[in-house]
Amino acid sequence: MELLRYDHVDITYNGFAAVQDVSFTLEEGEILGVVGESGSGKSTLIKAAMGLLGPAGMVTRGDIWYKGKNLPDLSARELRKINGPEIGMIFQNSGSSFCPIRTVGAQLYEMMTEHKRISKKEFESHAMDMLGKLGFEDGQRILKSYPFELSGGMQQRVGIAAAMLLNPGILLADEPTSALDVSVQKQVVEEMLLVRKTFGTSIILVAHNIGVIGAMADKVLVLKDGKTVEYGDKEQVLTDPKAEYTRALLSAVPKLRRE
Repeated sequence: MELLRYDHVDITYNGFAAVQDVSFTLEEGEILGVVGESGSGKSTLIKAAMGLLGPAGMVTRGDIWYKGKNLPDLSARELRKINGPEIGMIFQNSGSSFCPIRTVGAQLYEMMTEHKRISKKEFESHAMDMLGKLGFEDGQRILKSYPFELSGGMQQRVGIAAAMLLNPGILLADEPTSALDVSVQKQVVEEMLLVRKTFGTSIILVAHNIGVIGAMADKVLVLKDGKTVEYGDKEQVLTDPKAEYTRALLSAVPKLRRE
């Protein structure tokens, strides 16, 4: 079942084109990988769905359809009801999205009460359960911690937990592994795949790391200068690419050589 559809979307910042004529669909339980070099419009593309383009950004053409609603046409109040409970976001550096002088638990509780009535006790039970599903054996300590007391990998995993607390059907992940070392990247990839397996969540994963895309995605969208270069099933795009730009991206992936 189709959950999200971009139809010939153009996005500009102060009149300058950032994304041009991009179309794709996201099915239920599917992971779409969006790949391209820096400045190709990857992050802009997914931020448009949540109305996070800022005052300078605007969808100037095309539609972003979700449950019969064109998201760019919705007011901030209407988007607020969708963002969080239905469409969640994992940012590139989750640690920077938390307030450093408030505990993780206080911030997660405030986020949940913005969208539903829930007691402190109910929240703690739900948060502990979610943290446990994402590999934290000491959820109580995590909730009582300040963000700066957690490692970068732990902050990112807490960011995934925060995005999933309201059980959204769609998760938008903006370079969730780029600031992490390789071993922690693997852990975060495994946690996100677990989210899909456990909750049936559909994910749009933005990355410049072809390895991460190859490990996670069902379909791949390749962007260059805001335009679609290639779009299709992962196996076709990554093993038999039609575009020269895709082949160049793949050839740039480091390979181990054995003498």
